[in-house]
Amino acid sequence: MERPRIGIVTISDRASLGVYADESGPAIEAALRDYLATPCDYHTHVVPDEPPRIAAALRELAAAGCCLICTTGGTGPAPRDVTPEVIREVCSKELPGFGEQMRAASLRAGVPTAILSRQTAAILGSSLVVTLPGKPASIRVCLDAVFPAIPYCIDLIGGPRLEGNPAVVQVFRPKGK
Repeated sequence: MERPRIGIVTISDRASLGVYADESGPAIEAALRDYLATPCDYHTHVVPDEPPRIAAALRELAAAGCCLICTTGGTGPAPRDVTPEVIREVCSKELPGFGEQMRAASLRAGVPTAILSRQTAAILGSSLVVTLPGKPASIRVCLDAVFPAIPYCIDLIGGPRLEGNPAVVQVFRPKGK
């Protein structure tokens, strides 16, 4: 049986140019490897903050069968932060509760600038796309807040069954699911 695929897109002008190493993408993969008991294949892209490049990476990962695509970066208020706009352009259904939970978790963690974040989640074909902050330390805070709902959301959109690692996270599924 084929292993589920997960896509990770780092959206950063400087990381895409090699000015500094991408730390956010690897932080997402490390967190997901901790959360998931299901072995998965990870596919990564590093792209600049340019809408056509972001859209192409998302569409490529969805077409490759990634059931979950996590992005990092581009969710702030700066002029080149365009990830939410691209999400709205390429995805069919937005799930704003993800962003609400991530902002609330960041505020509880003592990050007063969390209110500036425009994180969200959406559906692209049969992929769940979750936008995460660009700071590696904030990634786990945000994923901790929303991961319990991710496997069931993937179930609902026809994706593979992902099992959580109960020693790390409690995945929510209605009884009998």
